[in-house]
Amino acid sequence: MQFLDRDYRFVAIDVETANGNRHSICQVGMAMVADDGTIDTHGFLVDPREPFQTFNSQLHGIDADMVRGSPGFTSALQPVRGFLERHMLIQHSNFDKMAFDSACAREGVVGLASTWFDSVRIARKAWPELRAYGGHGLGNLKKVLKLDFKHHDAVEDAWAAARVVMLAEERTGQGFAELGATAASRSRYPAKIGLPGNEQGAFFGQSVCFTGRLGLDRMKASQIAAEAGFEVRTGVTKALTLLVVGDQDAEAAVTTKQRRAMDLIQKGADLRIMTETEFGDLLQD
Repeated sequence: MQFLDRDYRFVAIDVETANGNRHSICQVGMAMVADDGTIDTHGFLVDPREPFQTFNSQLHGIDADMVRGSPGFTSALQPVRGFLERHMLIQHSNFDKMAFDSACAREGVVGLASTWFDSVRIARKAWPELRAYGGHGLGNLKKVLKLDFKHHDAVEDAWAAARVVMLAEERTGQGFAELGATAASRSRYPAKIGLPGNEQGAFFGQSVCFTGRLGLDRMKASQIAAEAGFEVRTGVTKALTLLVVGDQDAEAAVTTKQRRAMDLIQKGADLRIMTETEFGDLLQD
């Protein structure tokens, strides 16, 4: 498991269960998204140590014979626990976190100290029109987004959740942390006002907004900018002083935020647009 020593933008998680009990995890799938957009996957079987229901086995294809000899939940979690706890986690609906919490409680171990985001919430923001056209479950998103994966396999579903998030980021120009912000997570990345600038920073009094796919995680880039003094904003207005475009999108289609910034500049706004690399050079000067 060489991936344990790597750092990723985020990790998508999916679980399958043996029966109607949330704690009866029998498979865990992980899809790990790197800064360059590549996805590494990993999965493992878990012996839930309780009976499989026919319905569940027919759904995901896993039965008691397949998990025989596999570790129990606590033993299976131990090698990857530290890795999961130092990454932002994505789940498609809240079931996976509840399953982890329930399994930890049943085993008498502390739950994961991780920040979770819901790719259903993210998909709703990116494709609101699907509310009336099949919804935002993986089954419908598979058809709408033309994703090629085997539904109800934990590894494949984790990969699909990761792809949904990446496509949502491309569609909206926003990062997963911003798209997935809830009342609980806004304190880490406020959805409306962004991050305040460090009053001791060299760029205090200026404001920045990010758009497109960044080499850095959006939250990490925002924290670096705020430390340098920039007020980090999540929208483009005439009060904004700097828009940073991800290098991967600098030569691609213009994002909505970039188009808005260009319109404001033509109208006389004191606003600059630069690439992520140029922004990095600016901070180092």
